[in-house]
Amino acid sequence: MTTELDMSYFDIEGYQPQWLSGRRAITATHGRRLQALVGCHLNRAWLIWDRDADEWFADGPILLDFDGEQVELNHQKFADLSITWNTIDPVGQATWSNGDDNDPEIHTFHLSWRHDTRPELTALEGRQLQAVELIQWADGSIAEGMVAVSFVFPDDRVTISNGMDENLLEFGAPPPGYRSHKLDN
Repeated sequence: MTTELDMSYFDIEGYQPQWLSGRRAITATHGRRLQALVGCHLNRAWLIWDRDADEWFADGPILLDFDGEQVELNHQKFADLSITWNTIDPVGQATWSNGDDNDPEIHTFHLSWRHDTRPELTALEGRQLQAVELIQWADGSIAEGMVAVSFVFPDDRVTISNGMDENLLEFGAPPPGYRSHKLDN
């Protein structure tokens, strides 16, 4: 009998998301460690690739390796954010399937980790991180209070936000509707 504790998230080896909601909870749990990344260089950014659809699988975590400290970010529902640290080995789990190929009622995903799929993200590799900001959606919509994590580099930034129950990568300045909160020591 398989229990919820035995199952992993999309069969990603070693990954157990820790869902939080709200800027205060995220800052209290991860603020210092996120701030400690400032000054580090982005070595590699990993995304899950759906091999059948030949596209980014935005439901899975995004991995950012800063000088050996890997932060793993993932959004679900309207406001849940999971941040974990150094739990996923994208090289050790090169390809895998989630689902049951023999069951027509269950959709099976054939997945792999890739670091070369988004040119905007690849262009940030090697750059030194200048700041980390938690930005909060504040437009009165159903997504009010959603927290995104924004990584600021010398000439650009990447923000990992909630794309309504999946991850969304945004580059450049955050769009109107966000309120920025810098992480300080």
